[in-house]
Amino acid sequence: MLRRLWPVALVLVGLVAVWAVGGFSHLSTWAAEGQRDFQNAMARSLRALRGGQPGAFGALMSVCFAYGFFHAVGPGHGKVLIGGYGLGTRRKMGALAGLAVASSLAQATTAVIFAYGAIWTLEWTRQQIVDTTERMMAPLSYTLIACVGLWLLIRGLRRGFKSVSHAHHPHAHDHHHHDHGEGEVCSECGHKHAPTVEDLDKIHSLRDALVLIGAIAIRPCTGALFVLILTWQMEIAWQGVAGAYAMGLGTASVTVGIAIGAVWFRDRASLSVMDAGVARRIGAGLEVLAGLIVIAVALRLLMPFL
Repeated sequence: MLRRLWPVALVLVGLVAVWAVGGFSHLSTWAAEGQRDFQNAMARSLRALRGGQPGAFGALMSVCFAYGFFHAVGPGHGKVLIGGYGLGTRRKMGALAGLAVASSLAQATTAVIFAYGAIWTLEWTRQQIVDTTERMMAPLSYTLIACVGLWLLIRGLRRGFKSVSHAHHPHAHDHHHHDHGEGEVCSECGHKHAPTVEDLDKIHSLRDALVLIGAIAIRPCTGALFVLILTWQMEIAWQGVAGAYAMGLGTASVTVGIAIGAVWFRDRASLSVMDAGVARRIGAGLEVLAGLIVIAVALRLLMPFL
């Protein structure tokens, strides 16, 4: 069992070492500098596009994708929420990666709707749009993320208590047997008597996905708003919409990596033990840990607004 756990321990030691030497601060600084550089490159690409220079559209898409990547690497809520959700639930790697992409593209959609809605209906300036995003939509998004973290924490605690009580509960029970399995169609009445575990998982997965996407997407990316407003003013609006979605894909390139890492870490920790009861308790512990991390990050992001 210890041999199977060593990759998990190695990852934990590595993360602690990076934190101890200030690596995360250096990473945030590097990401912020990258965003500034690509903002300048974005302005040059927009001028080239407006002037009709060949290859300008492709250059703008590349710059927007890179900006989204650096934006996701820096301090933010999306990757923490996706990673925490992947660590604390049983979602498969492909489903979680798809959720990461959907969240990033939904955030780009929010930027498009909000920017053009504010311009066309309210006639707001760029500063008014950005200020509203930072003062109202950002704290709302962080509050929703804290609620998701609290939900993960409570669910993990409930699973942990249930696992402990189950371990001490006698397993000999009298059962009344039917001629059909759970969730199968009864031969006598022709109906299902109860939903299967798979049915319930589908319902919960859809609900969880919508909440997760909403918590991330409700706060549009400032860089996407910048591109959308400038391209509208330059009368090349559709190129701005394409740029916003390119940013979303750049962001997704990071969050998908976080999702894959979270699922790998979770599965490695769970599969390292043979006892089913211990595995359930490890899963509950990971869910509690994920909830605490998400809550801590959300509260840190909320502090300037309190």
